[in-house]
Amino acid sequence: MNSIISGKAWKFGDNISTDHITPGRYFHLRSNLEELAKHVLEDADPSFSSKVKAGDIIVAGRNFGLGSSREHAPRVIKIAGVSCIVAKSFARIFYRNSFNIGLPLLVSNTEEIDEGDNLKIDLEEGKIEDETKGKILTFSPLSPFMRKLIEDGGIEEHVKKHGDFKIK
Repeated sequence: MNSIISGKAWKFGDNISTDHITPGRYFHLRSNLEELAKHVLEDADPSFSSKVKAGDIIVAGRNFGLGSSREHAPRVIKIAGVSCIVAKSFARIFYRNSFNIGLPLLVSNTEEIDEGDNLKIDLEEGKIEDETKGKILTFSPLSPFMRKLIEDGGIEEHVKKHGDFKIK
């Protein structure tokens, strides 16, 4: 598995809710996630969906993903091309929903990262290299199982490939 993620940082603040991620006025698009992804994070940054590129990384403050348990919130972020989210903290259900669909979330101090910085993240080593500033940040490395879940594309694809989970 390639444990390295590289991309441009898109910076958001604290308390980005699932309503910011998937605005309620687009509720009618919940069965058309490709179309809904065209409006991802529109209420936090109206031009985000037109600027984000495949592989880019969202960087945020505290409590990213708070609010409802909308499973489509992390899905549309992933469909928009985001490869990873780094934040000071995440809402618990958003955190779980993201890993369930194969979107890695990393908890780290994000204060020194600016929008536009180029980041190189090593999921195995727990390091974020801000290539723009020449700084290294850390996070708790993902367990081998969580990296495998990400590699497989989420829990559904993991079970299709490997069968049901066995707890030892």
